[in-house]
Amino acid sequence: MTYLTGLFLIDAPASALNNLGSIPGARTDNTVGVKMIKTKEGAFPYVSAQAFRYWLRTTLEANPEWKAAPIYREEKVAYTDANPILYWDDDLFGYMRAPSKKSSAVQKREADESRQNETPTTDTITRVSPFRVSTLVSIAPVIITEDFGVMSRHEGDPVPHEHQFYRATLRGLFSLNIQEAGTFSYQQKTGFRNLDDNRQKQAKEAGLQHVEKAKAYRLPQAERLDRITALLDGLAQLEGGAKQTIHYTDVAPPLVIMAVTKGGNHIFGHIVGADKNRLPVVKTEALAETLTVFKDEILSDVYVGWTLGYLDEERANFEAWASEQSNIQISHPRQAFQALRDVLNENPDWLG
Repeated sequence: MTYLTGLFLIDAPASALNNLGSIPGARTDNTVGVKMIKTKEGAFPYVSAQAFRYWLRTTLEANPEWKAAPIYREEKVAYTDANPILYWDDDLFGYMRAPSKKSSAVQKREADESRQNETPTTDTITRVSPFRVSTLVSIAPVIITEDFGVMSRHEGDPVPHEHQFYRATLRGLFSLNIQEAGTFSYQQKTGFRNLDDNRQKQAKEAGLQHVEKAKAYRLPQAERLDRITALLDGLAQLEGGAKQTIHYTDVAPPLVIMAVTKGGNHIFGHIVGADKNRLPVVKTEALAETLTVFKDEILSDVYVGWTLGYLDEERANFEAWASEQSNIQISHPRQAFQALRDVLNENPDWLG
């Protein structure tokens, strides 16, 4: 298998990017807290993988070429159309679809005019997401700030409210199984039955390649590359996060390190840490070890996107070290994602 493997940082100078709702027992009834991991070392703010994937999905939907699946709701259950042949997010983000066979549910679906273009589903189908992302966690413990405010634009007593925020650097990992992107299995196995009978018929009619040995259908390489490169563009231009009206945090990564690798294990997971001032530092000795140990598994150059103005002294130290390496390219994050797009287009055999 071939993967896009990457690590990224999000600079959160005064932010509350993922909240947990009101805090029981707080000074005011409507105090909003941030998500954090509490340890003996202190509090580590985090952004859940679900929240990050939501940011990425909404960023991608702003791309006119991106084909997002419609969402359907049945009482307490919501799901997408679960058709990876047509919809790019169903392909790259996965799905689970188990339609109720109760007569009342069937009648309700048939009566809903908004579902006229829905793909009929004969049985349970699931797709494990080819795109994986970790929880985004602060690289060091921080002190959570309590901010007190009031609503006072009305007559009478002001209404107090509070919320938490923090100053932190969040670290996240992502991985994309390149060969699974645009490849859809019909095996009778949980997690592998991406296509039911209706979707298999659609795959045949659309002329998808039949990989009979793997019991799968595959889109043409050009279409698969379109979806993968659109995903990379979304990561480069990422927008989202809670409390943006009062904290306005740019969540596009100012530092990203990535490469094309043979294995799904994340080779860059331990190369960025915090110094004594709790600021990010790239551990060049750890990266050097990674480049040596995994030499045969790294298929591309290592692309480092680093925004000028962000940790300039640390960047200068890293550039001095990287100048002695033969396979590290340093540029702006958007340029690094573009370079990764280019190398994928130059090596279509990596798609399988």
